Amino acid sequence: MTEGAMTSSPQQRIVWPARFTPERVPVHVSNQLFIPASPAIVWAWLVRAPLWPTWYANAHHVRGVDGEALTDLTAGSCFLWETFGVAIRSEVAEYLQGERIAWSAKGMGVDAYHAWLLMPEGDGCRVLTEESQYGWGARIVNFVLPNRMSDGHELWLKSLEIKSRQGLPPAL
Repeated sequence: MTEGAMTSSPQQRIVWPARFTPERVPVHVSNQLFIPASPAIVWAWLVRAPLWPTWYANAHHVRGVDGEALTDLTAGSCFLWETFGVAIRSEVAEYLQGERIAWSAKGMGVDAYHAWLLMPEGDGCRVLTEESQYGWGARIVNFVLPNRMSDGHELWLKSLEIKSRQGLPPAL
């Protein structure tokens, strides 16, 4: 887990689909980081998925499904991408503008749910990201490289902080 302890109010908790609650899955990670930028700026970078490969080293080939253009993620957005060498199909399952977003992620050997919360704090915001996974691929990677997903999310958060300190992302 990244810096800082966090109290837990209903607004600061992940809303898990029953199947993906942390106590039910074989693989779960939680990371958080305070980012000294407004939630609006952090949110803009997070939902502008086509730009992820320009600043997050584990995101590649982010695109819409069936050749459709992908813009900012919103409720119901479907997208394809690659992460950690696995081709993934994702669909945004939870979306509350500027506050919370979560998507399913399905690929060979993995069935996951990845959620993000942005909580205003002082002159910035605290970002919490958690992911729960099933699948033989998830189990094998977690056994062989137990910190891989946590380290990847830590990198994602730190990269998000760097970009957010620069201001709003460019238009697509």
